[in-house]
Order: sequence, then structure tokens, then C-alpha cells
Amino acid sequence: MKIIDTHFHFYDDCGAPEEYWDEIHVDGLEYAIAVGADLEESRLARDFAHKIDHAWFAAGAHPHSAEKYVTDGIGAFEEFRDCDRLVAVGEIGLDYFYETSQRKIQWQVMEKFLELSLEWQLPAIIHCRDKDECDDSYDDCYRMLKDFAESGGRFELHCYAGTIAWVEKFLDLGAYLGVTGMVTFNKAQNIREVLKYIPNDRLLLETDSPYLAPVPHRGKTNNPGYLINVAKKVAEVKNISVEDCAEITTANAAAFFNLDLLK
Repeated sequence: MKIIDTHFHFYDDCGAPEEYWDEIHVDGLEYAIAVGADLEESRLARDFAHKIDHAWFAAGAHPHSAEKYVTDGIGAFEEFRDCDRLVAVGEIGLDYFYETSQRKIQWQVMEKFLELSLEWQLPAIIHCRDKDECDDSYDDCYRMLKDFAESGGRFELHCYAGTIAWVEKFLDLGAYLGVTGMVTFNKAQNIREVLKYIPNDRLLLETDSPYLAPVPHRGKTNNPGYLINVAKKVAEVKNISVEDCAEITTANAAAFFNLDLLK
């Protein structure tokens, strides 16, 4: 069984890439995509991808970091343009839960990165989060991503926690959806219900580590080695075997990120 963590964050305190990977690597975890949330983290993700076999990276700016890049700061990301391990633009998007950056600034930065995604012909990894019972971020994301998709853009909604209604709308735009360790949380029945509506061929697995450690590791620092716990719960909800879950989601990742995986 081979499985891929399509979204984790590699920070300075993780140590050397080789040592970190050796420490957390488990049987079955063959592939990983390190995702940047700002320029410096994107550089760390790039370094990880170039030192670990079967690893890749994405470069982008999380909405929490949007104010850093609202003017010409996005130009610095040109350094990643020709990297052979770069497979996506992201993590980018809108966050109205914390709203660390003003909404107008989040819109501007997301639009710039979506333009970069189209220019570089790479898919986009989208963060979309709102306060409970609110849909403003989903409304705004949908509007921007509809234009993006109509221009030929491809995207994934990572760590999806929205409603079933929004699943259907984003699927119509060609979206893939990422599922994290939240699917294992006792109080996350909404995530498990939504999972039933995600078609198998649009499903991706991720840890979003070091956050959202799955049961039975809740309270610990998350890492890609815990992805198997996500896969087991997804397989249970989808009523398929863990092996089939791994095969399906790994094939989806290969198609979405255009990866040349081991056969």
C-alpha cells in the first residue's frame, strides 16, 4: 500500500529534512507535498522537496500572511517558477474566521496568486474558512474560483469543512477536496457526513500537520506519519478497504498534481 500526504507544513523547528523524514516515516507513506504559507515557508518546503525522494512542494501565501504581499511582494515568488519539484500554487485563499488580514487585502492577494497559477499552469491549493453559520468566505471564494475555473484553472479546497451544498457547487467547478484528521474527531460528524458526498475520484488525503492530529494522536504535534489514521477513518465512512482508499486517493493526487509516482 502506498499513500500520499498532499498537504503538510515543514517549519524551521522540524529540523533537517532528512532527519525529520526518517523520524516520522512509516510503512505505506511513500509520498508527501510540503506546502508553503508564506515566502520563507515556501522556501523551506522547496528545500524539503529537493532533499527527500518522492516529495514535492507548493508555494503560496496563507490569508493570515496576505498583508505582507498586497503590493509587490508576490513578485518574490518568481524564484520558484522553474523549480522541478513545484507542483502547485498555495496555500492561498480566504479566512474570515480569524480575519488576521482585511478581507479586501485577502481578495487582492488571492487574485494575484490565482493569476500566477494560470500563468504557471499549476493547480491552486485553496484555504477557505468562515465563522460558524456564516458563508461569506465561501461566497467570495466561489465567485473568484468560478472565474478561475472558466479560465482553465484547477483547484483543491484543502481541509474542507463546509456544507454539503457548497461541496456540490465547488464540484461543479471541477474541485478536488482534501480531508484531514478532523474526520476522526468525535464531534466532527459534519465532516463525516460531507465526506459521503465527495466522489471518490475527487478525494485527497492530507494531515495539514503540524496541526489537526487525528485520533488517537489528538493533542500531539501532527506529522505525515499519522496520515494512515485519516485513511482508515475515510475508508470506514466510505465503506471501502484502507487499501482501496490509499489506491484511489494516491491516483487522484497523481492526476491533480501531475505527479510521476512509483508503480
